[in-house]
Amino acid sequence: MTQIHQPSSKDLPPLPALTVAQLVETALLEDWGRTGDITSQNVIPASAKAHAVIRAREAGILAGLDLVEAAFGANGSGLQVTRHKQDGDRLQPGEDVATIEGSARALLAAERVALNYLGHMSGIASKTAHLVALVAHTKAQICDTRKTTPGLRAIEKYAVRAGGGANHRFGLDDAIMIKDNHIAVAGGITPALRAAQNGAGHMVAIEIEVDTLAQLDEALAAGAQIILLDNMTPAQLADAVTRNQGRAVLEASGRVSQDTVVGIAESGVDYISVGGITHSAQTLDLGLDIDIS
Repeated sequence: MTQIHQPSSKDLPPLPALTVAQLVETALLEDWGRTGDITSQNVIPASAKAHAVIRAREAGILAGLDLVEAAFGANGSGLQVTRHKQDGDRLQPGEDVATIEGSARALLAAERVALNYLGHMSGIASKTAHLVALVAHTKAQICDTRKTTPGLRAIEKYAVRAGGGANHRFGLDDAIMIKDNHIAVAGGITPALRAAQNGAGHMVAIEIEVDTLAQLDEALAAGAQIILLDNMTPAQLADAVTRNQGRAVLEASGRVSQDTVVGIAESGVDYISVGGITHSAQTLDLGLDIDIS
């Protein structure tokens, strides 16, 4: 079995605190509703204290601890969170991730939100790391797409980085990506590319999508610097790399899975974009075990 890649957590810039706070507040408001955790309020004495440990139940890559801390620290809970691992760390079943101590009511009220974020983000990081490991013998980098959960793009793309992947554009406003429908409306590869080159500022990256080798040749002739090779076979991708002769950055996309990614990477492309690492990642199984004191 392929070993899970373990990125360096020291190279992982943290999420913006405002992003974390906003997402956690939204999730807690959804869960607490108008009156809060009425189960704990009626079952657990207000004075009860608890000691809890978040543990990995399966192997994977960790991501999302900032949101865990924010969830348990919300609403002036006074809960103390101690990290035993860092985002980007590899986990084995049974390993302790974090310890939480303090009010039992507060701990139970935040448990699900904390685990939801942690499991979801760690699942993305783990799936990314698996693909990164599969292509580690090539120069290709695994990157994400805009196929993210609405409202969660920032943390899902962060999780991709925690898994050793790279980020594609974050939105429609940070790079020009000319896709097949833009090309159809603009009247072709060359007119679309020329319009983008004439209209964009010098700091704006421009990428154009092609799905045939003839379109690739046209894009190269028009001065394309980043080209997306969509739904091409490994043989076609290898031909594209040869034709390119290092002139443009080449990205492959379409039909990418753990079964196809090695062949795609071995073609010699620079990047492989995979929507599935965000939209189809399975939640990593992490649990919270609690002791009452």
